[in-house]
Amino acid sequence: MTFAFLRLRSRLLTAQRHHARRVSVRYSPSLPPTLSKLAVLSSQPRGLSTAATLLRSMTIANPTYSAANPAVAPQPEDDGLAPPQLQDLYAANLTKTLTPQLKPLVPNRELVFGKTFSDHMLTTEWTASHGWAAPEIKPYGPLQLEPCASVFHYAFECFEGMKAYKDRQGHIRLFRPDMNMERMNRSVERISLPTFNPEEYLECIKELLRVEKRWIPDEYGYSLYIRPTMIGTEPCLGVRASNTALLYTICCPVGPYYATGFKAISLYANVREVRAWPGGSGDSKIGANYGPSVKPAKEAEQLGCQQVLWLIGEEHTVMEVGAMNLFIYWLNDQGQPELLTPALDGTILPGVTRDSIIQLAREWGGIQVTERSITMKEVVQAAEDQRLLEVFGAGTACIVSPVKRISYLGHDIHIPLDPKDPESQAGPLARRINETLLGIQYGDIPHKWSVLVD
Repeated sequence: MTFAFLRLRSRLLTAQRHHARRVSVRYSPSLPPTLSKLAVLSSQPRGLSTAATLLRSMTIANPTYSAANPAVAPQPEDDGLAPPQLQDLYAANLTKTLTPQLKPLVPNRELVFGKTFSDHMLTTEWTASHGWAAPEIKPYGPLQLEPCASVFHYAFECFEGMKAYKDRQGHIRLFRPDMNMERMNRSVERISLPTFNPEEYLECIKELLRVEKRWIPDEYGYSLYIRPTMIGTEPCLGVRASNTALLYTICCPVGPYYATGFKAISLYANVREVRAWPGGSGDSKIGANYGPSVKPAKEAEQLGCQQVLWLIGEEHTVMEVGAMNLFIYWLNDQGQPELLTPALDGTILPGVTRDSIIQLAREWGGIQVTERSITMKEVVQAAEDQRLLEVFGAGTACIVSPVKRISYLGHDIHIPLDPKDPESQAGPLARRINETLLGIQYGDIPHKWSVLVD
């Protein structure tokens, strides 16, 4: 048992150093129960960390081996998992260099999304030979990169979007930040950038928020937008994985995403361009997904619409709204209220707000919640049958964005919003979702999704 334990330990810890999600361990019925549990755990997606933690808590009867004398431990097989040890990212290594000159705060009413940035940023570098350097909070400022850095030529870039809120007691709160960290790791894997320890990096972000607390607006509806970003920085024109990377986070105070505030918008259903496609990268938050969407968005604005409704295929299957997930609330063929959203088939971004809305609607009851493909033919038919109740987008930046009109193939589809109130800019469901999420985010509604920072 001693040799089997040491061999498994060596494989697990080596794989962890290289940020693997799982490791292949040959299972045998003859393994003792504890080692069998470790083998099964380590081969499951995202089970490696749990297996390694369990392993570290174990002791074995082997007087010749200890943590202080690892030289006698058996070496792992030559299976490609034994390059030099790489440094992990640890919040305990965080350093701070604060600016001597603080910027003046911008009044809430003058805030424009993504224009004003706080005093400091969080940075940490990675190299293939060393791993992660110590993270640092330092004054906000320009990055210094070579003109041939891989990010400029092959779009080795991904990011996240999250917000910090200040509750009525003045405490800082985050909304489901673990989901943002997990999604970012999936995005960096998609473009062959290095993964990181999500719990450790989240602790670094929390410390950045404590430093920047004065930048978090007090007013309801306002928040501090947080943009974690990773880029490939290797100075090389070769089309391959970057051997160096930079992980950084910047913050900007924001108000309502749309200048019109919480008002219903119009969509232009684009039947030419597509946002994503099967087998592509639509489910990752990478920069390459966003640049090509700007031209169609400008065309939509010229037609009097605020956002693009993305479609795909000959049947014009609905995908997303601009950079938001889409929800349709209608009466289905059985006359039952149903909330629809496109399924996560690899073309749809798994939004944090999307997941929250699905969970809330299911908890409330009285509404069937369905994740499936939706075609424009179905939407048109529901509108003609007066079964179309509400349509809205959902995302971190806007939370909920009600839709009042869809321009499709030269015709307008009008969404009733709230028939009981002709002046309403949102339907009852969209408004309830928006108010509930705001209540949770600002700590007015106690919920496990709201995470206290200070």
